[in-house]
Amino acid sequence: MRVKIQTEHAPAAIGPYSQAIKAGGFVFASGQIPIDPQTSEFVAGGIREQTEQVLRNLAAVLEAAGCGLDQVVKTTVFLADMGDFAAMNEVYGNFFTDVPPARATVAAAALPRNARVEIEAIAVVSK
Repeated sequence: MRVKIQTEHAPAAIGPYSQAIKAGGFVFASGQIPIDPQTSEFVAGGIREQTEQVLRNLAAVLEAAGCGLDQVVKTTVFLADMGDFAAMNEVYGNFFTDVPPARATVAAAALPRNARVEIEAIAVVSK
């Protein structure tokens, strides 16, 4: 059984997809970009601020699914510019401190709304 996850504490889906799907003891969270859900606009600043907003959005989606960042087992990070890797990685490390998830980081030719970073995740959930 698949359960659609939706929260107003993260940006609404802007296409035919869900913020996340809970299935088989896992949560599959769609990629988040640096939109402030209160304003529907990108956060001000550079890659650090964008990465922080992306991870706050991801945390909100996971919370709505009954888990948190500490239950993430795999992420994929998409960067518009691999030159942003070190700064993104520093902020990312502040959110995943105890047992960091497995991760892939790839450069993308372009991201939605010209974001500099997008992150998707898979988490385990006990509910």
